Amino acid sequence: MAGRGTPATALLAARGVEHQVHTYEHDPRAESYGLEAAEALGRAPEQVFKTLVADVDGALAVGVVPVTGQLDLKALAAALGRKKAKLAAAAEAERATGYVTGGISPLGQRKRLPVVLDASALEHPTILCSAGRRGLEIELAAAELVRLVDARVAAIAG
Repeated sequence: MAGRGTPATALLAARGVEHQVHTYEHDPRAESYGLEAAEALGRAPEQVFKTLVADVDGALAVGVVPVTGQLDLKALAAALGRKKAKLAAAAEAERATGYVTGGISPLGQRKRLPVVLDASALEHPTILCSAGRRGLEIELAAAELVRLVDARVAAIAG
């Protein structure tokens, strides 16, 4: 994987977590990075998850939801014991995570943010999420993702 590694893949390798890295040719004109990944990799969109950064009562947090749905901001706030949430500005999300929009991974972020994984992830033997770069996805067991980032699991997809 020389030249293809990211902080997310490095974390998985360092922890010895069973995973697969999938690559595909990213089309800069794609309207949905997640749906593009699902189609390019021949996976059900419900199994591919997107990572969204939100401002929850003034602090950043991460919601990981299927690419087929939207992040329910009210549910995200509730899962974190807070009142209100709004999507963070792209520049703020990129600064905090160290990744570019469309390639933000819940793993290996520059600043460790609280993570909430949508409960639907547990319905799949494995899920895919960004490996930290557009066109690069990680496949792993949802339970491993929860363990690695100390994620809370809640119904946060709308």
